[in-house]
Amino acid sequence: MTHATKDPALAAGLGEAPDHVLLRIDGRQALSVETVAAVAAACDRAEDQGGRAKVIVQVSGAPRGSRAHDLTVALVNKWEQVLRRLERLPAATIAVADGDTGGVALDAFLAVDYRIATRSVRLTVPVQDGATWPGMALYRLAKHGATGAVIRRAVLFGTPVEAADGLALNLVDEVVDDPAKAVAVALERSGAIAGTELAIRRQLLLDAPTASFEEALGVHLAACDRALRRAAGAGGRP
Repeated sequence: MTHATKDPALAAGLGEAPDHVLLRIDGRQALSVETVAAVAAACDRAEDQGGRAKVIVQVSGAPRGSRAHDLTVALVNKWEQVLRRLERLPAATIAVADGDTGGVALDAFLAVDYRIATRSVRLTVPVQDGATWPGMALYRLAKHGATGAVIRRAVLFGTPVEAADGLALNLVDEVVDDPAKAVAVALERSGAIAGTELAIRRQLLLDAPTASFEEALGVHLAACDRALRRAAGAGGRP
């Protein structure tokens, strides 16, 4: 769900430029049709800019009540699908988290390319009726290290992952005191590759841990062929 930030300095630092799409998600809010629509709208805006966009996702908050209130499997599926769309966007995606981060905020945080956390961050898998919520956040956490003690405790018992542990486990790319400045630096660093080619590199990266060399070779050669054709068309080298 979109909402106004409580930090004026952060709000100013994350202000939308013409090629920036800013999405705010409040983890205190239950998953709703409006939350799905907000993420879909951000994806629409990014795609409409033909690869020039950078998506900044500001997340905070964790559920306090029952996550299952008025929730259906159909709505959960729509949420997971729109997060997958965010994860595959032809645009760089950057998230900044502050304080307790759980529920829909954690879901979105784990689905982006570059994750920034303040020192107060605690990544929390919601617990309901004596068990953690079994959504795709568990899948993304496990991809980072299913056998790691911190992740195992988070997934099985809902134990929060502190910012320092998140950094050590590569759940977080950097822990900062000035998130607006960190976002600005991340935006600058992400400027080299954009659009479809960024999405292709991301997918090659995501597929690598589970694909054999023989399975991966064909898609990597196809990507190399596209790069060579693009360079030839531009009269230069890749």
